Amino acid sequence: MSAPDGEAVPVAVVGAGHMGRHHVRIYSRMPGVRLTAVIDRDLERARALCTSLDGVTCAATIDDYLRGAGQGPPPVAAVSIAVPTVHHLAVARPLIERGVGVLIEKPLAPNLVEAEQIAALARRHGAIVQVGHTERFNPAVRAVQRLDVQPKFVETHRISPFTFRSADVGVVLDMMIHDIDILLHLVRDDVERVDAAGVAVLGPHEDIASARITFRGGAVANLTASRLALKTERKLRVFAPTAYISLDYQKKVGIAITRDKNLDILKLARERHVEDLAQLAGTDFGKLVKVEPLQIDDRDALETELEAFVDCVRTRRPPPVSVDDGVAAIRLAEDIVRALKSRGWDV
Repeated sequence: MSAPDGEAVPVAVVGAGHMGRHHVRIYSRMPGVRLTAVIDRDLERARALCTSLDGVTCAATIDDYLRGAGQGPPPVAAVSIAVPTVHHLAVARPLIERGVGVLIEKPLAPNLVEAEQIAALARRHGAIVQVGHTERFNPAVRAVQRLDVQPKFVETHRISPFTFRSADVGVVLDMMIHDIDILLHLVRDDVERVDAAGVAVLGPHEDIASARITFRGGAVANLTASRLALKTERKLRVFAPTAYISLDYQKKVGIAITRDKNLDILKLARERHVEDLAQLAGTDFGKLVKVEPLQIDDRDALETELEAFVDCVRTRRPPPVSVDDGVAAIRLAEDIVRALKSRGWDV
């Protein structure tokens, strides 16, 4: 289902919690969009979000909302699903079956079986399904994508204090899933080997995890995630034949050292024999290398993501983060969890 040209796209949000309220805030002020409903089992929480919004209805479940619309076409064209991961399939199914476009917050599902069921529903009913890997829309990540590098080694660190949200899944599905999606998007190759280690501290699921991913074409990645740190840190480093890139997601800053801008020092190294390079001892290497700051805009990642989703629903274009991307991220996440459990550390 899509809105006729020129008409505002009717949207709804299922889930009025931490992420859902941000979706409501952005949709309520987005041009070309008409927020029609907020749906949450805690009806009072949904009503609290709707208090200052004209023409927005509230419902306890998606079935109640659709039932209230009668036998006619769905009252919405696009829906953000921001409920706990274990409910993603149940909430998405009736919407997808009616051809409604859905944006499902990451991770796509709690396991690969349900992720593949969502993907199958999307194909069967021709519905737009975008996965909420918001980090893909981070200005810093988009700056890296513009360089169009082919990574050979990727390193990520994503650590933070425990937020007491997403406690129904481990840190791999809660936090590392962001970096898994970015990694698969950058490398675009089949995974050949997964090694991992992790421990559970506060509950039944891992709270700290480290994974080493080897791809069929030879690229390697080290991913680290922890939700027990005393500080928040989100960093990415990429090594490629044409560039070295380092960025800080949180601070939205990064640098790039590209081969084409450093041909002078490369030429110097090639013209001298290995033993002759010792003659450069004492030289400030940092002054020889040309380092460029990444050109990063200040767009809000979630706002950019929701704009892209609504545009896909309106134009029927494939979403930038597809349901197949979501399935691939879940598949690798499960491989990582399986690998860390194989160590027998009571995870």
